[in-house]
Amino acid sequence: MSREEEYDLIFKVVLIGDSGVGKSNLLARFTHKEFNMDSKSTIGVEFATRTLQIDGKNIKTQIWDTAGQERYRAITSAYYRGAVGALLVYDISKQQTFESVNRWLKELRDHADSNISVMLVGNKSDLKHMRTVPTEEAKQFATDNGISFIETSALDASNVELSLHQILTEIYRNSVNTAAAQMEASPSGPVKPTGGIKITQTDTTAKPAAGKCC
Repeated sequence: MSREEEYDLIFKVVLIGDSGVGKSNLLARFTHKEFNMDSKSTIGVEFATRTLQIDGKNIKTQIWDTAGQERYRAITSAYYRGAVGALLVYDISKQQTFESVNRWLKELRDHADSNISVMLVGNKSDLKHMRTVPTEEAKQFATDNGISFIETSALDASNVELSLHQILTEIYRNSVNTAAAQMEASPSGPVKPTGGIKITQTDTTAKPAAGKCC
């Protein structure tokens, strides 16, 4: 691998939330610094990758965009498996998408690992004049549920990079703390950070069949 392709750990992060909240454009911003004004609803599941340096380690992230439509929920639930992070996205200008957040969080808790790091993301912060979800209400929901919170705009890229960096930092440090605790419990040998895959050769992670991504 070239120097740019080298990485120490790989983490899986899922984007969840109702259809139309901007998950696909967040994915495009995260991985290609792009925004598509004419994006269509995602069909099924697709992912892209991004590598960031966290605490001196190159962390490669697979960011999965799960379709928000109800008819795909049975399909996407399988993709929570193996995820160590989740960005739970709603649209600050559509109250209904925020009301759905509790259901999405329950589904995540039901299907994902209990130690998954979760960030509540209020997207479309550029639509301040159309806001229906108060920032303080969303912050309180996040506090009550023990998850982090941020507002972003995929359109103008506000806080998009910061949100990804913050959740990856949380995931990595949690994995390091877990490994340290395991080492104390089993001092016979070193324990690698959990929640990621140590890569020694070319990444062979299989891509799922994906439909058109917006």
